[in-house]
Amino acid sequence: MNIQEVIKKNKLEPLFTQGTFGIEKESQRILKDGHISKTDHPSEFGNRNFHPYIHTDFAESQMELVTPPLESVEEVSRWLMAIHDVSLQTIPEDEYLLPTSSPLYMPADEDIKVAKLDRAKDVAYREYLVETYGKRKQMVSGIHYNFEFHADFIKALYGQKTTDISLKDFKSRVYLKLAHNFLRYQWVLTYLMGASIETKPEYFQENQIPEDIPDGLIRSLRSSKYGYVNNEDVFVSFESVEEYVKTIGQMVTDKKLIAEKEFYSNVRFRGGNSAQEILKNGIAYLEFRLFDLNPFAPFGITTEDMKFIHYFLMYLVWTETEVGQEGRAIGKKMNHVTAFEHPHSESTYKEEGIQLLEGIKQMLVELGIDTSIVEEKIAAFYNPSLTISGRLASIPREEYYKWVLDQAKAYKAEALERPYALRGFEEMELSTQILLHDAIQKGLHIEVLDRHDQFLSLRYQDHLEYVKNGNMTSLDTYISSLVMANKVVTKKILAKEGYVVPASKEYTQVEDALRDYSLFEKKGFVVKPKSTNYGIGISIFKDGANETNYRKAIEIAFEEDTTVLVEDFVHGTEYRFFVAGDETRAVLLRVAANVVGDGEHTIKELVAIKNNNPLRGKNHLTPLTLIELGKIEQLALDEQGYTVDSVPEEGTTVYLRENSNISTGGDSFDFTDDMHESYKKIAVGVAKAMGATFSGVDIMVDDYRIPPSEENPGYGIIEANFNPAMMMHIYPYQGQGRRLTLDVLGLLFPEMEIKGE
Repeated sequence: MNIQEVIKKNKLEPLFTQGTFGIEKESQRILKDGHISKTDHPSEFGNRNFHPYIHTDFAESQMELVTPPLESVEEVSRWLMAIHDVSLQTIPEDEYLLPTSSPLYMPADEDIKVAKLDRAKDVAYREYLVETYGKRKQMVSGIHYNFEFHADFIKALYGQKTTDISLKDFKSRVYLKLAHNFLRYQWVLTYLMGASIETKPEYFQENQIPEDIPDGLIRSLRSSKYGYVNNEDVFVSFESVEEYVKTIGQMVTDKKLIAEKEFYSNVRFRGGNSAQEILKNGIAYLEFRLFDLNPFAPFGITTEDMKFIHYFLMYLVWTETEVGQEGRAIGKKMNHVTAFEHPHSESTYKEEGIQLLEGIKQMLVELGIDTSIVEEKIAAFYNPSLTISGRLASIPREEYYKWVLDQAKAYKAEALERPYALRGFEEMELSTQILLHDAIQKGLHIEVLDRHDQFLSLRYQDHLEYVKNGNMTSLDTYISSLVMANKVVTKKILAKEGYVVPASKEYTQVEDALRDYSLFEKKGFVVKPKSTNYGIGISIFKDGANETNYRKAIEIAFEEDTTVLVEDFVHGTEYRFFVAGDETRAVLLRVAANVVGDGEHTIKELVAIKNNNPLRGKNHLTPLTLIELGKIEQLALDEQGYTVDSVPEEGTTVYLRENSNISTGGDSFDFTDDMHESYKKIAVGVAKAMGATFSGVDIMVDDYRIPPSEENPGYGIIEANFNPAMMMHIYPYQGQGRRLTLDVLGLLFPEMEIKGE
């Protein structure tokens, strides 16, 4: 079949460009001086035997970061970024991830700690690798690129077949063509992306550089004949799936391989846990194992290079050419020649490389895809200093090690710069980002079902849970959220249960509420929508209000709901209690949005200055929220005799709201350890009365040190929230952070024994 013609004739271009992608990236943990860490794989990552994203490779110090299979390289890049953030934030403070494939300093054999795995067969396999290849070769890291064509594309091609062949065998035939051509033209990727440029005696078991390696720098030690390859007596045929399975099995039988997974070809067939499963089910996807780490890329490979590799693989199927065994043998030799070339020398096969890239460029033109990435690669064939190895070779040798370490430190600093955010998922609500961080760290299988709606699925073995907004889960019933959303119903239930709640009146008409102004004018009161969250539409008047401001507050509340409450103001200090299950896990004092005068700036200017704090942002993407100067804030200023243009005296605190919600610009102070236990128990009781596992209970407390009594309750329940923001507890303005997302995961998956902090 001429696949290119079939694609054009049947308008399969959109399907042809789609696929499933995944990256496996190895990195050594190093210390600030560049030496490889001697510490064990961090226990915070949970059991490495089942972890889907963070493994150990050969050594305890060698982390392997694995993305899930995803439908675009952009999504792979986002996941790779997120897994790096989790890894870099979890490893010890004085450790970094080495951005180069080859260690800067090769440890002595006795200092290389083989991965401490639970399963005896895994331990035995690594002991065999030590015996067969030595420890040093195992310390070189790289990237595996996994690729699968879209299933509908394969089916569409299959529909145009002219011979009697099963879909399984047809799909395998497509991947065989790709593998054959890859083995012939892999040298192009080594030329462009090779990056292990140093050869040092200590890399080799005999501490002696082989005579056929040129002096000085080379393009890629890892991609050369001395890279992570099998011994020369290992031969596996790529002629067909049957031959592949037969010969790899023969290698194991002849004890030239201890197991099928020891076959270290630059391309491998994937589709099951064994070669026999591939024979039964066909090739599902291909794994390409050629790639060095790119030290210029924070995550080992750039999105642009992932795209280029995709285009490269597409072209190997698009072209009419399919090489045979002789061509594949030639390609292997060309790859080794390329690997040994000096990074600044022209490719021995420059003309062929440019011809291939021009073919890719023409394919992209016909597919309507931007060609700039390929044009950059063509330019690199004319100017070798533009390749990754060429760029590395341009760094003065006396500065090279320092440069590598500076890169490692810079990449970790970037990951730590905003620890409350998870890069790759920044557009999601902050509590969800933090939950994702912890779920990745602990090893839950994650699927982001809807980024915009903050909807996740989490799985541990056969146990599946869905989570929305960070803490809306199956542990809470639908009715409990409806109860807490309705302030009228909440108060009635709590009053029946014997809890202290403020008296209130309910209005469905503006006119009725205005008519009752005289009932409230001489006492403190609160105006709020019946169903609200995040403090929206709430006005608080501690000492009463004039009729004009009362009217404004009523109108603001009715903008948010068709029913409004006017309730007695409860004196005391408001605290937020976060309840998880049978325990109050965090208590927060929230101080309403405010500015402190300096005698020079207006209130409007002071707000702008305070909003410059990088912890402040919008849409719950930062621990603190930007302060606004809207209707409610201006109403609060008016009550105090200010306007936005007033200049407060130095040291004077001006409150811009009465409600203290963080989501309306307030500040947060952790009070968990200070609050009397009796109030924590009251909060748990309130949550249980609501039928809630997770709830944010707002309580006014006269004195947090004195427990309530029958004569003097000393508290009043303001409300219970069904989707309480966790980030303000995790990253408070002042005080100890409480990792509530771990409590959520611990209650959802008790079998994992996840502990909150």
